[in-house]
Amino acid sequence: MMPRNNYTVNDYFNKFENPGTGSNSYMRADIIEKGDKYFIVIDVPGVSRNNLFIDYENGYLNIKAIKVDVTGISYVRRERFIGEIRRSFYIGFKRYEDIKAVYNDGVLEVSFPKQELPKKDSKNINIG
Repeated sequence: MMPRNNYTVNDYFNKFENPGTGSNSYMRADIIEKGDKYFIVIDVPGVSRNNLFIDYENGYLNIKAIKVDVTGISYVRRERFIGEIRRSFYIGFKRYEDIKAVYNDGVLEVSFPKQELPKKDSKNINIG
């Protein structure tokens, strides 16, 4: 008889989403649709506002959080996350100034319009 554990098949495969970073359990996000906007709400407990970085490039919203270590403490066991973690979300092409972010009590909320900007036409360059 095999020993019984509390894991499911999904728990097993979830471990491979972000190996070694713990990001699947540390930086969880909800995506909410409200009116003409989307909201990404992300839990980043223990991270100061000065250690949160957001950039937008080629349709991707990239979020980086750095949780710094408290110096002078001798740990017997350590389970809480310390270090840098990143998440990226494809949000399509938006005007940079339409993307807004607010951070309050360990929760980051990023909003942006649903409407996507038209993609710019590519141009061929003639070779002379």
